[in-house]
Amino acid sequence: MFCPKCGTDNPEEGGSFLDPSQDLVPAGSSSQKPRRSDSSLGRVSFMLAILSFIGSVVPIVAVVTTGIGIKSGILELILPLLIMLTPSLAAAALLVGVIELIRITFAHDRLEGKSFAIAGVVLSASWLMLLFILFRHPVKRPPPELRQKAQLHFLDAALELFASEVDGYPPSDALDPTGKPYCGAIKLCEAIMGQDLMGFHPDSHFKRDGTNDYNNPIYGPATLQARKGPFLQLENANAYQLKDIYKDDGLFDRNSYIICDTFTKQRHSGKRTGMPVLYYKANTSKTAHNLNNPDDPNNIYNYKDNYAILSLGIPEDPNKKHPLFTNPKIFYEMTKNYSITTQSRPCRADSYILISAGLDGLYGTKDDVANFQIQWKPK
Repeated sequence: MFCPKCGTDNPEEGGSFLDPSQDLVPAGSSSQKPRRSDSSLGRVSFMLAILSFIGSVVPIVAVVTTGIGIKSGILELILPLLIMLTPSLAAAALLVGVIELIRITFAHDRLEGKSFAIAGVVLSASWLMLLFILFRHPVKRPPPELRQKAQLHFLDAALELFASEVDGYPPSDALDPTGKPYCGAIKLCEAIMGQDLMGFHPDSHFKRDGTNDYNNPIYGPATLQARKGPFLQLENANAYQLKDIYKDDGLFDRNSYIICDTFTKQRHSGKRTGMPVLYYKANTSKTAHNLNNPDDPNNIYNYKDNYAILSLGIPEDPNKKHPLFTNPKIFYEMTKNYSITTQSRPCRADSYILISAGLDGLYGTKDDVANFQIQWKPK
C-alpha cells in the first residue's frame, strides 16, 4: 500500500501510515494526476496566425484610408513585404499548430497549450483558404464609371487641399493673364501638380510660360522648396502632355500637362491616355444659369473656359466634334440643378465642376461623368 502524501510502500495489512486520517492506496495506483508541463508551441502557432492576418489587413486599410495609395516613405517599403510574408506566416502557424497537437496527443495530456494550438490551426487554415480563393478567383475590377467617380473624388480632395493652402480654388478662364490660350483643364493640372508635376508655386498667376509677375521662371529645380503639393500622387494623377493626346494642339503649348480621365485609349504617341478632365470654376458674383443663352454674361459658369480644348475634336478623328462644342446649351442642361424649381441654378454653384467625357470619349453625351449627379442626359 502506498501513502498518498509521501508515496512510501507499506505492508498490505496496514490501514494507515503516520497520519491515521489518510487512507493508503494499493500499489500500482495513484490518487494524484500526473504533473502537466506548459508548452509554448501552441501560443507560437496562435501568434503567427494573428500576424498573418494583420499582415494582410494593414495594407488594405492603409490603401482604403489614403484613397490614392501609399505615400512614399518607410510604409512604401514595409507594406509590400507584409503582403508577401502573409502566406508564409499562415503556413508556419498551421505547421507549428499541427505539430503541437500531435505532441499533446502522444503526451497523454501531460502538455498544456492545446487550446492555443487549435486556435492557431483553425485561424491559419481559414486564412490560407481565403487567400487561395482570392488568388484563384480575383476580385473583379470595379465598373469603368465607378473608377472614374473615384478619380473625380480624389481630384475633389486635391482641390480642397489646394484651396486650404492657397486660399481659394484655381481659376478656369480660357486664357492666361497675357491672353494666351490656357484653359481650365490645364489650370487644374497646374494647381494640383504644378507645371512640371513637382508642385504648385504660390507666386503663380497661371501664366502659360510659367513665370511670375516679373517674368521670372518659377517652375524649376531651384524653386522646389517654395512649392505647394503636389496635391495628388504622380502615379495616380493621370497627367499627360497635350502632345501625348493630340496630333494637332491648336494654339496651346503642346508640352503643357493636363489631367486625363480613366477611360484610356491608345493614342498616336503610343501612350494610353484618357480624355482631359474639364474644370470650370463658379463665378459667385454672377446669378444666372441661362439654358437658352450660353453667352449670358451673368452665367455662374462659363462654357468657354474649356471651349478651346473641345475645339481640338477627337484625338483619333479631329474632324469629329464633341456635342458640347457644337451645342454649348448642352453644358447648361447637364449642369443644371433640377432640384431647385424656383429658378435655374447650376449644381455646385459656389465652387467648381469637373466633367469626364466617359467611355465614348465624347463630351456632351449620356455617358459623361461629373463630380455631381447629372440629372439631364442628352439623347
